Order: sequence, then C-alpha cells, then structure tokens
Amino acid sequence: MTENTPTARLWKGPRIPVGRWGLTTGAVIIGLIAIVAILAPWIAPHSPYEQSLTDRLIRPVFMEGGNWNHILGTDHLGRDYLSRLIYGARLSIIIGFGTILLSAVMGIGLGLLGGFFGGRIDMAVMFLLTVRLSLPIMLAAISLVGLLGNSLPLMMLILACFLWDQFLVVTRSLTMRYRNAEFVLAARAAGLSNFRIMTGEILPNLVSPLIVVGTLEMAHAILLEAALSFLGLGIRPPDSSWGLMIAEAKDFVFFESWLVNIPGLAIFVLVVGITFLGEGLRSLLAPDASQ
Repeated sequence: MTENTPTARLWKGPRIPVGRWGLTTGAVIIGLIAIVAILAPWIAPHSPYEQSLTDRLIRPVFMEGGNWNHILGTDHLGRDYLSRLIYGARLSIIIGFGTILLSAVMGIGLGLLGGFFGGRIDMAVMFLLTVRLSLPIMLAAISLVGLLGNSLPLMMLILACFLWDQFLVVTRSLTMRYRNAEFVLAARAAGLSNFRIMTGEILPNLVSPLIVVGTLEMAHAILLEAALSFLGLGIRPPDSSWGLMIAEAKDFVFFESWLVNIPGLAIFVLVVGITFLGEGLRSLLAPDASQ
C-alpha cells in the first residue's frame, strides 16, 4: 500500500528546468557511454597500455598533422587516446555506481533507524549527520586516500563515506511521515517485526525519490574521483581514468591543449547526462518539484 506524498520539498540544491526531454537526453547519453564501456575490448582500436615513443603526441584527425590510425591522437607516451578514453569510461561508471550503492546502504539504513524509532536513536543519527556535514568533502577525502591508499574498492568506500547524507535526509524525513500511516499501523497489528515493517512496508515507498537522489549523487562521485585522480591520489597508471588523463596532460596544456580538452569534455558530457537523467526523473516522479 502506497501513500502519494509530495517529496520534492525535501531535496535541496539547484533546479534545472528539464522534463521528459531531459530524461530522454540523459538516458541516451548514459546508455551510449555504458555501451561503449561494456564493449571496450571490442571497439577500442588499440590497447590502452601499448606505448610507442615514436608515435607520441600525434594530434587528432580534426587537427593539422592527425591521421586515422589514431583518431584522437596519442599521449606523451604514444598511447592511443581514443582507446584510453573508452577504457576510462569503464572506471568512471564503475566508481559512480559502486560509490552510490555503498553510500545508499549507509544513508538509507541510518535514515530508516532514525526516522522509525526517533528518540535517542534519532539523536545519534542526527549527530552523525552533523559530523558529516561539518567535514569538507575534498580535504577529508584527500587525507583518507593519502593515508589508507587508493585502490579502486577503497576509493569507492572512502567516497561513499562522504555522500550518504542526502540519502539519510530523504529517508529519515519520509520514514517519520510514514511511520504512523495506516498501512504501518496495520502491519503492527498483524504482528510484523520492526525490521519487516521498515524494509517491507516503508522502504518500498521510498524507492522513487531515492532513485532520483542516487542519480544526482552519482555525478558528484564521478567529479570527486576525477579531482582525486588529477591530484595524483586517484586511479594510478597504467589504468586509464579521465581524471588521470587530465593530470598526465597538464604539462602540455599550453602546447597541446586537446590532451586536456578531450577527457575534460568526456567528464562534462557524462555529468551533464547524469544530471539531466536525475532532474528528468525528479520532474516525472515529483511533478511539483519545479513549483
């Protein structure tokens, strides 16, 4: 049983006036990038790790001196830029999805506990939220990655530790609203346990707004990973990451700016696609969000 409760007022942040066209555009962009990432071993023209110093800094085909053997040129080590860009999409999507799944588990779990039980449990949850909001994400992430290491699973866990607050706020607010609803009272009368009520009765009613939160936070996670990689604390060579590609090209930014522009544009397109998808879902699932 579901109550139709407007939830748009629970979300904060800038609003982009997109509707179904934004949802479609975002879905197409994310779908195409996901297909490219999945098919990377078959569509990449070269190995992303193969070096050839005799072919270093070849320009893309749309610039003078480019050739079709390396459509987007090569980097300072002679590695094919298009192949590294394609494989970099894999890591960006993996980090985005993995980080959001971990942060969703943290935030939703704490939000259900605080919103359902209230009292001291809710006070403890809100204390944790206050501590999290008091920490500057980038500085804290840099410190933890530098201290603990930057393996892919560890990086996703560290980023997730700073991106669960939105899940908590939305889950806690709606759980407090639903905990005295008729379907919850009926479940109590039927003898269901608190855990069963939270996971089987309340949580299904939160799926739509939480999906929207997840899409918007995924863009945040991808940007954080790119920033860490740019600072040398993210993905390490020889693996390919869009942030790492920008970091490796920073010494050539005044001479061969396309080395920075191409992965930067890829990050921009992916983040815009995720943002459009999230805002489109918000408009579709909560029509009063733009009011």
